[in-house]
Amino acid sequence: MRVNRILLSSVLVVVALVIQVSVLARLHLPGAVPDLMLLTVLGLALVYGHVGGALVGFGAGLLADLAPPADHAAGRYALVLCVIGYLAGLVKPETGRLKSATGPMVVVVAAAVGSTLLYAGVGALVGDTAARHVGLGSLLFTAALYDLLLAPFVVPGVMALARRAENDPLAESGSAAKATDISSGWLSGGTGLKIGSQRNGLRVKAVRARMARAGRIKGVKRL
Repeated sequence: MRVNRILLSSVLVVVALVIQVSVLARLHLPGAVPDLMLLTVLGLALVYGHVGGALVGFGAGLLADLAPPADHAAGRYALVLCVIGYLAGLVKPETGRLKSATGPMVVVVAAAVGSTLLYAGVGALVGDTAARHVGLGSLLFTAALYDLLLAPFVVPGVMALARRAENDPLAESGSAAKATDISSGWLSGGTGLKIGSQRNGLRVKAVRARMARAGRIKGVKRL
């Protein structure tokens, strides 16, 4: 990974871990805990691809394994986030723009459910049966619900920062309208609104004007 990717990923992962441990974990919500680390890894994987997503996921998971008050074997969460980051990177948008909320929502739900199942499965292999006592069904439902509610406030921002650090043309300061494309799938997909519709309308008007001008020119030539 390039230096800018390593620096940005490290900062975002550390901030996500601090918020998750000091704030989210202390909310005492029923069932699972909102997984800010998972959402951060997803946002970076959707920009960096499967290789970068796997590396970021492994580093983030290992940091979470070693940070207090972790009560599980080191490397367990690193394996989970490594696999999730790799799989999320495989569905990286080709243009980097999220035009619909359906795809990102499916990715978040699948990642929340998959990470919970994988974490419980690895725990069962090492003799940790805590998921059975809490109820795996309750954990799956609440994990998907909490992450889905938190995702619109995390994933688009992480993607925007990652693209800006990559010096991507879509993230240039002079193209603020293009930057909204990254989060349009989250903020407008469920409302039916289309961000950029005015721009498309201007393009249609320009095409119509050119067609009218071409018709006038042909009429003059015939005369």
